[in-house]
Amino acid sequence: MSNVRVAGVGLTPFGSTPERTGRDLFAEASIKAFEDSGVPRDDVDALLYGNFMGELSEHQGHQGPLMAEAAGIQAPATRYESACASSGAAVRDAVMRVRNGEDDVVLVGGAERMTNLGTAGATESLAIAADDLWEVRAGTTFPGAYALMAQAYFDEFGGEHEDLAHIAVKNHENALTNDKAQYQRAIEVADVLEAPQVSSPLGLYDACPISDGAAAVVLTSEEYADEHDLEAPVAITGTGQGGDRMALHDREHLARSPAAREAGAEAYADAGVDATDVDLAEVHDCFTIAEVLALEALDLEPIGEGITAARDGRTTADGETPINLSGGLKAKGHPVGATGASQIAEVAKLLAGTHPNSSAVEEATTGVAHNAGGTVASATVHVLEVVE
Repeated sequence: MSNVRVAGVGLTPFGSTPERTGRDLFAEASIKAFEDSGVPRDDVDALLYGNFMGELSEHQGHQGPLMAEAAGIQAPATRYESACASSGAAVRDAVMRVRNGEDDVVLVGGAERMTNLGTAGATESLAIAADDLWEVRAGTTFPGAYALMAQAYFDEFGGEHEDLAHIAVKNHENALTNDKAQYQRAIEVADVLEAPQVSSPLGLYDACPISDGAAAVVLTSEEYADEHDLEAPVAITGTGQGGDRMALHDREHLARSPAAREAGAEAYADAGVDATDVDLAEVHDCFTIAEVLALEALDLEPIGEGITAARDGRTTADGETPINLSGGLKAKGHPVGATGASQIAEVAKLLAGTHPNSSAVEEATTGVAHNAGGTVASATVHVLEVVE
C-alpha cells in the first residue's frame, strides 16, 4: 500500500463571519492548500468534503459538486456527514483511496457556516446530532449532555470544576500565537470558575464557540510525491474509526469513550505504534471534559487520571505530551464540518516545523488527530508521522 503524504494544507481563520458562505470559505481554504502543496488542480482525482448542517444554515444539500467548483477542480466529489466528525470520516476514506491505488491525489476537507443562525439557531441545529426521539425531544442539548458526562466522571473517578478550568486556560494559552484561532486571548482559572454556568458543572468557558471556517488538505501517494519532487515530509500512517450507541441512556458508561478507544486502537495498530510513541495530539475538546475522555480513550492518560493532566502540566506546551497546541476546539474554534480536517492540518504543520507552536515540539515525529461526532457516538483517529 502507498504511504499517504500530506502535500499541502489550507485553513481559513476560524471565527464569526456570518456574511460568508460555505463555498466562499472552502474556496479560500482550497486555494491555500494548493499553494502550499504545489499540486496542480488538474491532478486531483477526487474531492471528499465534510459538512454537517448545510441544509439548515444555507438551505443547501448536494454540496460535493458545489465545493469542487468552489475549489476549482473537475473531479468526482462526495459530501460526508458524521456530525462533528464529518471531515474526519472524509479524511479516513481519502487515506484508504490513496493507499489502495484508486487515487494518486485527493483534496479532502470541510467547511461550516454557523454564526448566521445565531446562538439559539446553531444550538438547535447542532442538537440533531443527538437522538431526536429520546434526547432532543426531551430538551437535551450538547452542553447538557456533556455536563451529564462530566458529572458521571466526577462521581466515578473524582475531580472538580477547577481541574477542567486548567484545560480551558491551557488551550487559550496555546491559541495566542495561532493566527487562525477564534480566541487569541489568555484566560485565568478564576475566569472559568466565575463564568456564567451553562449546565452544571460546566460553565461558559468550558464550551467551544460557535464558529465559521473551512479546512482543506491535499493528500498524495508516496509515488506521486516522489515523482513530482514535493516537499511532503509528513504522512498519515494510521487510520481508525469507532462507534457507540447514539443516546447516552443506552450506554454502559457515561464517563468513557469506547468509540474513540476503538478508533485509536485501530489507528495505532495500522501505523505500528502505540500511545507511548505519541509526541503530541489534537483532540476533540468541544467541552473541557471531552479532552479528558479523549486522553484516556487514546491511552495518553490512565483511566481516571486524565482529569489532572492539564492542572499538573502533563499536557501543557512544555509538558510530557502537549495536547491541542493549536488551541483546540475550545479556543481555535469549531466550525463543525471543518474540524477533523483542520486537526490533520495542525498536526502536519506541528510535525513539519511550520506551525507557530512547533518550537514546543521540535523533536516530535509522531502526532495524533482525534475527531468525534455528537457525544462520541462516532469517532475517527489518525496517526501522522515524519517520514523524511
